[in-house]
Amino acid sequence: MATGRRLDRLPLLDEETRDLTVVLETPKASRNKYKYDAEHDVMRLGATLGEGLAFPYDFGFFPSTLGEDGDPLDVLVFLDAAVPPGCVTTARLIGVLEVEQKEKRTPWKRNDRFFAVGTEARSHQRLKHLDDLRPDLLPEIESFFTHYAGLAGKELRIVRRGGPQRARMLVKAGAKACKAGK
Repeated sequence: MATGRRLDRLPLLDEETRDLTVVLETPKASRNKYKYDAEHDVMRLGATLGEGLAFPYDFGFFPSTLGEDGDPLDVLVFLDAAVPPGCVTTARLIGVLEVEQKEKRTPWKRNDRFFAVGTEARSHQRLKHLDDLRPDLLPEIESFFTHYAGLAGKELRIVRRGGPQRARMLVKAGAKACKAGK
């Protein structure tokens, strides 16, 4: 049943699961980067990644949040299988990569990457913190985001890694920024 509500304005907290709502834009293993177009309420092809580069997990955003870059907060979601662009799910935070990003001749802006486990995911339920990831996975994901930004003509630097408590604090700040910006 259609609500007439844009995907970027869905409630952040799911009343049923008490987990966070996530709008998925780009499926795991995709070379295509999709981006939600709020003005037209559609998913658009935003970019195609270079050969050998693909999203390591499903990627999307937390609705009703706003980051320093002017977009909803980004989230990488651990699910059992890739889902199509535009799918809405719920997830539990396990951490955050605090990052800064810039284009040529522009100042650095925060563009954090959050990590969450899908509520319905079976194979990732043991993940409660970034420390629970296999030892090489987080550096691999950091490398992906750095290379992806570089191919888009941007610089990206990792400021720090944070656990679920830090991630929740930053998501709350993003929700507050969204409310203030309405």
